[in-house]
Amino acid sequence: MEFWLWSLCSLLICVTILLVCKIHVLKKSAEEISDAFSDRLHTETNTLIDISSRDPHMRRLAEKINCQLRILRKERRRFLQGDLQLKEAVTDICHDLRTPLTAVCGYLDLLEQEEVSASVRHSLSVIRNRADALTELTGELFHYSLLASVEEEKLEPVDLKALLEESLASFYGAMKQRKVVPEISMPGLPVKRMLNSTAAARIFGNILSNALKYSGGDLQVSMDEEGEIVFANTAPELTPVMAGRLFDRYYTVEAGENSTGLGLSIARLLTERMGGEISSRCIDGKLRITLRFPQHS
Repeated sequence: MEFWLWSLCSLLICVTILLVCKIHVLKKSAEEISDAFSDRLHTETNTLIDISSRDPHMRRLAEKINCQLRILRKERRRFLQGDLQLKEAVTDICHDLRTPLTAVCGYLDLLEQEEVSASVRHSLSVIRNRADALTELTGELFHYSLLASVEEEKLEPVDLKALLEESLASFYGAMKQRKVVPEISMPGLPVKRMLNSTAAARIFGNILSNALKYSGGDLQVSMDEEGEIVFANTAPELTPVMAGRLFDRYYTVEAGENSTGLGLSIARLLTERMGGEISSRCIDGKLRITLRFPQHS
């Protein structure tokens, strides 16, 4: 009796050890599959998931995941190819539109020099307005397509404060023409960031251009020591919902008759590409666009 009891205990111990080993092997295989799957999703590689375990169930699971990865890789390549072809097509179309638009604007210049009636003069003004809007849209769309095709910007040390001051100075004439006297607040010391200076200047220019289009006659620009920049202006035509959509491609509001809807979209694209954040909100008829570029160590 005592012999059988010891035999049973020994058997249970052996089974327990086997089960513990099996669970350890399955856990290790699951971790290998999880790590490999995460790696394959975030890297462009033809290597599939392989595990050290010989367990048939875990190997069958890995093979099924590999089948889905092959499908995903194929669809990703098809998407990237189609996206590239679309960007190239948009760029080519914009380029092809420039020649006839230049001709249209040239003939308009000639017609505007002719002696015509008031009704014809009004019609020519409408045609000029739409031709200029189409020219601007074509140019912005062309630049947007080029920017979207670039994966990343080349970064360099930039004084964000000095760059913002230069951008504000470049808009002095436009502000004076619209009788806008900006209220500017800057920190005493330079604010250094790793940025692409050309891209950052484009961001400031697009934001300031948008502010002048929708401004009710005022403009406040402030930067703190942490590099957070706020552009604020009275925008009576905007609602909180409209402000939230200002960064959407082609979205415009009724007040921006000559707006292409791409300026702020380009600003967001460039900001996010350089690791920054941009947001907009409208409270009590006041539009605030906030721009942040974090300090990277």
